[in-house]
Amino acid sequence: MNAKEIRRNLYKVFRKTGIPREVIDEKASLKEDLFMDDVDMTCFLFYLETRFNVEVKNEELPKLNSVGSTINFLQQHCA
Repeated sequence: MNAKEIRRNLYKVFRKTGIPREVIDEKASLKEDLFMDDVDMTCFLFYLETRFNVEVKNEELPKLNSVGSTINFLQQHCA
């Protein structure tokens, strides 16, 4: 999966989670900028794992703290 496909599919995951499109930015923090709480994160991870067919392990969760870090994670695991 190339970078453009990853970004497009990640955008769809954020939209499914209820994030408004105007606040989705690569520099946006999931908790501070997108206001994702634990329930939102659970839904987000479910959609992320389903759409990208990846497994996010518990030790990798702290690394997914922004849109950019999520893109980096997916580029490493979906290439």
